[in-house]
This record gives sequence, structure tokens and C-alpha cells, in this order.
Amino acid sequence: MAKKLPDLSYAIGLPPERAIEYFKSKGYAFSWDWHDIWQEAHTKAFTVAKVMRMDILQDVRDMVQKALDEGRTFQDFEKDLEPRLKAKGWWGKVYVGDEEGAQAVQLGSPWRLRTIYQTNMQTSYMAGRYKEMIDNVDDRPYWQYVAVMDAVTRPAHAALNGKVFRYDDPFWDTHYPPLGYNCRCRVRALSPQNIKDRGLKISSAEGRIEWQDTIVSKKTGETKPVAVYRDPAGRAIPTDPGFSYNPGKEAWQPDLTKYDKDIAKLGT
Repeated sequence: MAKKLPDLSYAIGLPPERAIEYFKSKGYAFSWDWHDIWQEAHTKAFTVAKVMRMDILQDVRDMVQKALDEGRTFQDFEKDLEPRLKAKGWWGKVYVGDEEGAQAVQLGSPWRLRTIYQTNMQTSYMAGRYKEMIDNVDDRPYWQYVAVMDAVTRPAHAALNGKVFRYDDPFWDTHYPPLGYNCRCRVRALSPQNIKDRGLKISSAEGRIEWQDTIVSKKTGETKPVAVYRDPAGRAIPTDPGFSYNPGKEAWQPDLTKYDKDIAKLGT
């Protein structure tokens, strides 16, 4: 029996202005495999694996945008989008031929719609949350990792629950949520007084981030680097492949390639 994931509407609010701003800033990109558009590139382009038609990509994006704008639940999102995708033939399993013969490919499905909804909503929310917290670091310079501690929480995410790092600690460059598809983790900003009152310990990931090559395609054997935080107890805590980056930090920093070299230096 499939595990039921809770809706993210509890975290999003109506409307989440920074999340909406982040999502609207994206362009578009076609991709066949989920790892074709890697990590930071997702902050610049909206993509759905195996969507190779602009009208379908537009439909999916429009529904995600509507969910953000109106605080719509996954049930609303699914009800509106599923019939559109079915009408355009982007649903179920199809067989696609290549030089090695035909292969079964999963297009639309309830599970894929859930993943699209959860991941885009959570990434947009957390990118917006990053901007809000960065704007308030003078008062709340400490950030606490918060996991949803229930039966479907991944062990790596549960291991980080309650850990506190300064906002500028290298931990947040690689382990700022979401740490994977359908991740529900978030970050709480704390003041020095909060730390004192709650008896919290400040951690640091300085010198504790490692990179390990992980297979992302069983068919080709292709590997990609994944960040692993090794805590003081020696526990290795990786992100999922493709999530070793900070969507908020990537989204809100300027694109220096758009400026003359002398001006761009001011942003480094």
C-alpha cells in the first residue's frame, strides 16, 4: 500500500509572496531524464522529465502557479491537471524506441503529479523563506533544521531535526531543504536569546561536507556528485541526488554574466 504524504498547504499560506516571486522568475527547459537539469539549474528553469511539448509543459506550470497563487491543495491541482494531460496523451506508460530497442516510459500518473506538486511547492516556499530569513539575520542569525517526524520521514532528514547552524555556515549551501523529492523539511530562524532560553547547541559543518559520486542512471552508469554531511558522531548524512544545493541562495543572488566585468566584481 502506498504511503500517503501530507499536503504542503499547511506550510504555504495564501499567498506566499516570496515563493510566488521565485516561481515566476523561472524560464522553461525540456528534459528527458530527471537528472538532465541538475541542481542549481532548476532555479532558472521549470522542467518536468519526459515532457517534450511546450503546451504540456505550460499546462503543468500554469497549474503549479495557480496552486501557489491561490493556496490550492494537491487534490485541487490533480483534479484540474489530470484531465488536461490525458486529453493530450501525456498519461500512463508508453513505449519509446531508441537504438537499443523499445523501452517502457512512465508519463503522467497520480504519483508523478504528487511529486511535481510537492517538490515545486516546497522548493518555491523554501526559496522564498530563505530570502525572508536572510533579510532578518541581524536579529535571527541562527537557523534550525526542522523535519516532520513521522513514519515516512527519511532517516537522514530525521537525523538533522533540531540541529542549529549559523545562517552563513557551509551546511546550508548543500543541506538547505528540500533534500529530496517529496521532502517536507523546513528551517526555523532563531535569535541568540532563543538559543539561550532553549539550551540549544550551535553546530558547524566546516570541514564536514564531503562529495560522493552516486549513480543516477542504471542504464548508462552515469554518476553525479552528492553532498554528504558527516556529523560529530561520524554519521554520514547525504542529500538525495540532485538536491545538494540551496535553491534560495541560488535564486536570489544576481546573475553576474549579465554585467560588465568591472561591475560583476562588486557582486563577488
